[in-house]
Amino acid sequence: MSVSTQTSARLIGQLSTIANRNGLIDLADRLQTLWRWIEDELNSFEDELTRFPSGSSRIEEAAHHLLDMGGKHLRPLCLAVAAKSGSGFDSRGRNLAMAVEFVHSATLLHDDVIDMGETRRGHSTSRVIYGNAASIYAGDWLLVQALMKVQSAGIDGLMDRMLIIINDMVHAESLQLDNRGRINASFEDYFSVVDGKTAALFRWALYAGGRVGGLSDNHCDSLERYGQHLGIAFQAVDDLLDVDGDAQVTGKALFTDLREGKMTYPLLVALERDPDLQAPVLECAEKPPEQPLPAKALQAVLSGLHRTGAIEARRDFAAQHSSDARAAIADLPSDEGKNALCTIAEATTFRRN
Repeated sequence: MSVSTQTSARLIGQLSTIANRNGLIDLADRLQTLWRWIEDELNSFEDELTRFPSGSSRIEEAAHHLLDMGGKHLRPLCLAVAAKSGSGFDSRGRNLAMAVEFVHSATLLHDDVIDMGETRRGHSTSRVIYGNAASIYAGDWLLVQALMKVQSAGIDGLMDRMLIIINDMVHAESLQLDNRGRINASFEDYFSVVDGKTAALFRWALYAGGRVGGLSDNHCDSLERYGQHLGIAFQAVDDLLDVDGDAQVTGKALFTDLREGKMTYPLLVALERDPDLQAPVLECAEKPPEQPLPAKALQAVLSGLHRTGAIEARRDFAAQHSSDARAAIADLPSDEGKNALCTIAEATTFRRN
């Protein structure tokens, strides 16, 4: 088993372990069933990713530095499951799975430059090793490679949809940049960013998988709605991990988003419920990344998040969108595909990285 192939097995294994620890034996068993059902398709995708050519240019090396770290590969996993819910995951599906992973990786390369990120997935970021310029161009190169993969799949309408998705992602990034450092950012802006930065690519992956599998327009639309809710639930958990996660597991320090000027849902809820938290939140947000957070302000924010119920509110929010995702595919013709996607949606709310 290659290093990259181990990535998907590791993700499902981690989720299964977490489910067992929480007494969710049935969910843990379903995760193992999911892995046995989709293992061959994921292996074919990850082997293809391993074989993706790497040149000697600094740009390609910067891109491969991130790709070779592995990742959750959750979007390709969803695409493969959606395709197998129909006629199957073929070479076109592998190309589209590569495309969705390339777009996601491109955004990470760009984000690390914008946020001056030094570590990702427990390793030095590409910008640290190869420089900011190489990382930006590496992200651009991956976007081009993604579009070429979509084109090579030859499925009508998917290129147009991908261009719209990338446009939505850029606008979401722009909105997030406009709101950087504003601790009074609105919920409306927050959800616009989540929709563009996270949910959009999940929507495309699920819809594309349905098209590869030859599913009906109605079923592809259902998969797209599933992807929307799954993406929001996924971001909800990310927000929780930023304020209530284990840095040894997540690979990043607590309140990284806040220190990068990004407001998360728990912080917005806490500030709405207790405006007096603005002072300690602002004190943390204004601290340079290389300096430790002020202990008193940090404790005030942590206490406020729990006292106002913001942590629990976000857990409930993630669980609701996980439930909505499962409801969206009630009419999916494949029971195995439906069960697999329901398992993914449920397990996503329990992930720890």
